[in-house]
Amino acid sequence: MVSPANLLRLGVLVILMAFLLQPGWFGPLLKPLVQENAPVIYNRGSLLWLTVLHLRIVLIATLAATVVAVSLAILVTREAGTEFLPLSRSLVNIGQTFPPVAVLALSVPIFGFGEKPTLIALFLYGLLPIFENALTGLTTLPPAVIEAARGAGMTERQRLLKVELPLALPVILTGIRLSVVISLATATIGSTVAAKTLGEVIIAGLQANNLAFVLQGGLIVAALAVLIHDALQAMERALAQRSQV
Repeated sequence: MVSPANLLRLGVLVILMAFLLQPGWFGPLLKPLVQENAPVIYNRGSLLWLTVLHLRIVLIATLAATVVAVSLAILVTREAGTEFLPLSRSLVNIGQTFPPVAVLALSVPIFGFGEKPTLIALFLYGLLPIFENALTGLTTLPPAVIEAARGAGMTERQRLLKVELPLALPVILTGIRLSVVISLATATIGSTVAAKTLGEVIIAGLQANNLAFVLQGGLIVAALAVLIHDALQAMERALAQRSQV
């Protein structure tokens, strides 16, 4: 039997896809929010294509942050790399120390306008939650399991790939989920430096005093964040249950 929560998620997904594919259907609902003769549905580009580009930027930045953050966590949990833990923490905290707007302002003179400054900002901002969760996952493994792996004659590399990372994966995925949700919202500011994101819709609404545009961009980002958050959370639960078997 489908739970009410899953029905609600399905409803959000259906409405989101309908709006992206046929936004004109929702014009009557949004018309009270605009001034007379002002456009109701965003008309400076395709909402579907902007959503795809928005997700693409978030995906690239999250993948890069995951590779770097997990690699650093693995390094500092090895005997030869424990002394690098303070340095690693300082590095991953850079993104939280500098606001994304400041990172954009510093990146534009070097990389120019467009997608690159946004990717750098999202990458730096996403490092900390993934690193801390990967560190927690790798340092809280059951000692008996690690000893059993050693007793079975596994090398350190085999223990890492076949035992430690699979067991730590649910916790690592929690960090990735937090990073993705943060990036989905933060990516909207990329449009201030000419990156193609849903922030373009929000900025156009603010410039034209068109509340319907602002609402469209904000609700699409919110719906994506909720759906992706819940999907990743379901994956975490499935992996956690599998690791306990």
